[in-house]
Parts: sequence; structure tokens; C-alpha cells
Amino acid sequence: MGSINLYFAWSWILAGMLAGSVIGLFFHRADWLGGFDSWRRRMVRLAHIAFLGTGLLNLGFAWSVDRVLPDHGEDALLGAASVLLIVGAISMPTVCLLAAWRERWRSLFFIPTLSLIIGVAALLWRGAMS
Repeated sequence: MGSINLYFAWSWILAGMLAGSVIGLFFHRADWLGGFDSWRRRMVRLAHIAFLGTGLLNLGFAWSVDRVLPDHGEDALLGAASVLLIVGAISMPTVCLLAAWRERWRSLFFIPTLSLIIGVAALLWRGAMS
């Protein structure tokens, strides 16, 4: 079960590194995306970190499932947690970049936030039931 999250995690970490490389080409320009304190620049930087952070969450999930809960079998709760962590990982940088483009998209942050919170809570709940 954790293998999809493992491959997704490393792919997402690579995406974060590539995104960081791209935005790193412009960081020296004080006026890039409206300046250091601008909404757009902060959202683009947050998207870059979201790739890495949510990749690490998926990596932690894969490790936990394979090492701590190895006898899980076809567990519906862990399956839901797996999907929610991937949905949260995809939607977090996506919403960050959409919000950088048009600030009104910030109202969608509940999607990645709830996906990640419920996914981690499901993993913890399943672990507590073992």
C-alpha cells in the first residue's frame, strides 16, 4: 500500500527541487513578482516548499505503513489515508500557485489542508487500533 506514496513522495520532492531551481533563477531581483514581501512571491515560495513538505509527509506515510504497520493487509482506513495524502500534496502547491495568480483562489486552501489533516489523523487512528 505504501509503495504508491513512496514513489509519489520522491517524485514530489524532485518537483520541489526543480521548482526551487526555477524560482532560484530570479530570487536576486528585488522586484521579482512584486518584491520580497508581495503576496505573489510568498505564494510561489510556499508552493515550492509545499512540494517538498508534502512529499516528506508521503514518504513518512510509506515508511510508517511498511515498517510500523506491516500486517495491514487491505485496510480501507489506510487506503483512504494514502489517497488523502496524495490529494493534499497535489492540491497544496496547486492552490498556492493559483492564489499567486489570482488572490481569490486562496479560498480553496481548505481542500489541501483538510485532506492532509484527515489523512494523517486516519494513519494515527489506524496505528492506535493496532
